[in-house]
Amino acid sequence: MRKLFGTDGVRGVANKSPMTADTALRLGYAAALLFKPKNRRGRFLIGKDTRLSCYMFENAMAAGIMAMGGDVLFVGPLPTPAIAHLTMSMRADAGIVISASHNPFNHNGIKFFSGNGYKLPDEMESEIEKLMVSPELEALMATGEAIGRSRRIDDASGRYITFCKNTFPGDLTLDGIRMVVDCANGAAYKVAPLIFQELGAEVISIGVNPNGTNINSLVGALHPENTSESVKTYRADLGIALDGDADRVIFTDEKGEIVDGDAILAIIAKSMITEGKLNKNTLVATVMSNLGLERAVRKMGGKLVRTQVGDRYVFQSMLEEGYNLGGEQSGHIILRDHTTTGDGIIAALQVLAVMKKTGKTLSELKSILTRVPQVLLNIDVREKKPIESIPSLASLIKSSEEKLGENGRVYIRYSGTESKVRILVEDTNEITAREIADELADAFRNI
Repeated sequence: MRKLFGTDGVRGVANKSPMTADTALRLGYAAALLFKPKNRRGRFLIGKDTRLSCYMFENAMAAGIMAMGGDVLFVGPLPTPAIAHLTMSMRADAGIVISASHNPFNHNGIKFFSGNGYKLPDEMESEIEKLMVSPELEALMATGEAIGRSRRIDDASGRYITFCKNTFPGDLTLDGIRMVVDCANGAAYKVAPLIFQELGAEVISIGVNPNGTNINSLVGALHPENTSESVKTYRADLGIALDGDADRVIFTDEKGEIVDGDAILAIIAKSMITEGKLNKNTLVATVMSNLGLERAVRKMGGKLVRTQVGDRYVFQSMLEEGYNLGGEQSGHIILRDHTTTGDGIIAALQVLAVMKKTGKTLSELKSILTRVPQVLLNIDVREKKPIESIPSLASLIKSSEEKLGENGRVYIRYSGTESKVRILVEDTNEITAREIADELADAFRNI
């Protein structure tokens, strides 16, 4: 069982357990050992977002890796998917991202990619946790000339910009499109505007002035209302809002209306099905995606497969079954023909390509998705008892599902990062969905 790693790496408030410099140092020790190749020195690529604490964790991680004889490649602030790509293209043994994604600046996190650009499975994260506390660590430390070295990769951002542009159809440009790009004062603040500009778009940039403490602060994917206002102010054709590490994206159409991950997936899926490019005509989403997405995909002639929450579980399903499109309602969109993880910029480029090919506005494209009313409640809990072990709850959930029938569904899970239970109820009748969600919430509170 993992104790340190959560749904997406190690997360927490910077300088409070577990997110301390000592934890980062020991993660460096463990990663250097786990990924060390047999016949040469290990190479480890480290990227980060724009949080103040990234400097501290970056140096602590590097110290741990070099103490074990590994070499470190620093690339500076870059999107999480850029680290996945550069890890592969530079033949590094592992990539490390120092970022807490969409969380406030005083939080931070550390997550890993293996040499093939994949997020680590639970088993490898468990192995890292074991190595961190191994009594043999000190004996395995390098000495003399075996101690690792570090260097900075000055052209890392240029490599990623070129990679992203190459995912956009070569016979198209973004000429004539005016767009707002909100970078959340995060990792994409330099590269994202350049990518769209170099493809021909007129770009109005916001959230591109990081100061170490303003990442995700009233900007980006968590606050798309800012993008919406800017789209209306500048009469733009659309807006894209990235989160702090740019692995997810939320759109705003030309009317200023929000377009979330479910709608983005529907738009891309329809284009790929039409062109015969969606493997097995199957889209992968999580249990949180709206029932309307499932119905829309079925209407297109495809099917939807669901996984547990977390983009790495989406990717794992895609990898195991050979699917090439998946994502989350929150805006993680994985296009496996191009990437190994969610990439907000590349997802935006695919939607822009559909707009150019069809000549349709984003509001027209998103109309293929008709949402089923969805109620999501987050209830505080003291402990996370297995729901099936509480007969009264299990019985209530079963009767709720029977009441909804084919018109809706119930999904309940404990949060991976907070002491909360998340209750999701969908039904074609919003009043019914609300009543059932409230009844389930009251049951949890009473217990």
